[in-house]
Amino acid sequence: MKPILFNFTDAELEQFITELGQPKFRAKQIRDWLNRGAPDFASMKNIPEGLRQELDKNAYTLPARIVKKLESSDGETTKFLLELNDGEQIECVLMRTTYGNSVCVSSQAGCAMGCKFCASTLLGLKRNLTANEIYAQILVAQWELRSDFASEKPIRPNGDANNNDVSHIVIMGTGEPLQNTENVIDFIERANAQMGIGWRRITVSTCGIVSGIDRLIQWGRPINLAISLHAPTDELRSQIMPINNKYKISEVMEAAWRFTDLHNRQLMIEYILLGHRDNSGETVLFNATPEHAEDLSNLLRGKNCMVNLIPWNAVDERDFASPSGNAVHRFQDALIKNGIHTRIRRERGTDIGSACGQLRLNNAKSRK
Repeated sequence: MKPILFNFTDAELEQFITELGQPKFRAKQIRDWLNRGAPDFASMKNIPEGLRQELDKNAYTLPARIVKKLESSDGETTKFLLELNDGEQIECVLMRTTYGNSVCVSSQAGCAMGCKFCASTLLGLKRNLTANEIYAQILVAQWELRSDFASEKPIRPNGDANNNDVSHIVIMGTGEPLQNTENVIDFIERANAQMGIGWRRITVSTCGIVSGIDRLIQWGRPINLAISLHAPTDELRSQIMPINNKYKISEVMEAAWRFTDLHNRQLMIEYILLGHRDNSGETVLFNATPEHAEDLSNLLRGKNCMVNLIPWNAVDERDFASPSGNAVHRFQDALIKNGIHTRIRRERGTDIGSACGQLRLNNAKSRK
């Protein structure tokens, strides 16, 4: 298995380069390229061609390499399927938005949470990602953004032709971040220190690992927290999210409020709106009735939070259906009437299967 130069310390990289008969200063040049996210040695233009070829035979640049890249038709979303050194695959998504360039990263290869509506968990959990493997996803996106700028692509949605940097991070991709808490914390610290991404522009999403939320409280950084709730009662949530059998809604929300109170941050509540088909083929609402909206309002009333409503993104292997647009808006209207700050998440990249785990799952099926 070829070594990954990004994983080397500066001393290890220098030793590797000098053992190839090269001067020490080449190690610094290569490090500069690695920190910029160079996907291959051919990109390192100030390195002699012979050395680039030798490096290509003997090493990799980053811990994650692009297997497939999909672009949405509107040019705002790019989804990457990445392969790690052991052959495991992960996904990350670059979203060019009106407020900057946001990257959704994965924290695990696969997922053990078993949520009944999600593609990420269908292949099970393979392993946690290292901090370097999470960080590499940001570098892949950063390289893409700077390639956009170099090729003079159209101005991005935020209207700034020079905006070629990642500005926001959401740890909402494949995996449960708070089952890999220490590596996630290490990654966030580095993204803040080395890329200058502010704490308040970083969001961690969890399905409700209370011990992990407690660790974030102990850590003390004022990042954003999102709770994947998806149901307003324990009875309903346990049907679709096995984690609810360990941590009930009251426990999860108590920990979440302690976190947000500590940092005076608004809590994000993620709520996927689900339906299913009855025998006649009609869509029956599962967690999106007016009664569910009232239950959710009672849970959140008077709290500093925002509900992000997410119409379900279809997964062939899952037995759910997306509610109608009218049903989605009725649910939102009921929450707003009760004083709950609510928005419907804009669907991005639906034409490229940008829901978590879809690209990885489809690629795994095609490889069989």
